[in-house]
Amino acid sequence: MVSVPVSKTDDGGSIPSTPANKEITMGLKTYVKDSYNELVHKTTWPSWQELQSSAVVVLVATFIIALIVLVMDFSFSLIMRDGIYHLLR
Repeated sequence: MVSVPVSKTDDGGSIPSTPANKEITMGLKTYVKDSYNELVHKTTWPSWQELQSSAVVVLVATFIIALIVLVMDFSFSLIMRDGIYHLLR
């Protein structure tokens, strides 16, 4: 009879400790280590000045798009109220 190593769970059950489980765990550890290494050593983060200027660009673009949507909404509202609905009365 072949014995399989078993790991105990919190609720008292058991899970067979297979090579696949160990490979998944090692793969996850490698992924976390590689991700940390890339974020700390290989990533070029923007300076505070670059970050502020990018935030201003996003803010201005958002404001412009909001104004465009407001004008479109107001225009379509007028067209529907004074044009289409007026014809259907």
